[in-house]
Amino acid sequence: MRVALLTLFPDVVRQTLSMGVVGRALERGKIDVATFNPRDYTNDNYRTVDDRPFGGGPGMVMLIEPLTRALDAARKLLPDASVVLMSPQGRRFDQAMAINFSQRAQIIFVCGRYEGIDQRFVDAKVDEQVSLGDFVTSGGELPALAMIDAATRLIPGVLHTDQSAIEDSFMDGLLDCPHYTRPPGHSLGDVPSVLLSGNHAEIARWRRQQALGVTWRQRPDLLDCMTLNKPDQQLLDAYIAAHQEKNGVQ
Repeated sequence: MRVALLTLFPDVVRQTLSMGVVGRALERGKIDVATFNPRDYTNDNYRTVDDRPFGGGPGMVMLIEPLTRALDAARKLLPDASVVLMSPQGRRFDQAMAINFSQRAQIIFVCGRYEGIDQRFVDAKVDEQVSLGDFVTSGGELPALAMIDAATRLIPGVLHTDQSAIEDSFMDGLLDCPHYTRPPGHSLGDVPSVLLSGNHAEIARWRRQQALGVTWRQRPDLLDCMTLNKPDQQLLDAYIAAHQEKNGVQ
């Protein structure tokens, strides 16, 4: 996957992506990331990239020309890339979109700042708008970095084992099950005995039931969008009954 970002803060992007899973993916050549700063494509001594909005109002609006020149430069590197604008008006990012991004060969992310971007650039140059959620950040860099991270970990060979990505939350519509490690006993509680049993079938069954139960407790809206098969429904019903009994619910 080859990625370019149009950003006024390329150092933030490079430093963040140099760490952790994405950093290792960069080192291994699993992804390639380039940055293009619109300030480098201005014609005045002040490297101006914004101006006051027509019609008045607070804030500043990013200019068409520096963005267009930066995008043209990015397209020379990634001629087949889709152009994705980070925007509160965009479709909400989710795991399905992360999978889609991970399968694309080229993507150009446009990271806006200030009050926004001149709409004419959006209408003429942007292929899709994507939002990280129903909130506003100071710029598009953090949402873009989160999306790149989410997509990168799904590229085969990036994680130590591809099974890690397959078992992530949302991959099958459910949240992930709880995880435990050493020590098996602690003042905060004991590890569930089934995980120490060595019975792989029972462990898989327990993890599936826990994933269903955690989703029921934390994100019931996800279950509303699913049709459970009979074994899953039985696992969930047993989880709910045990949970209600534990908490004194009739």
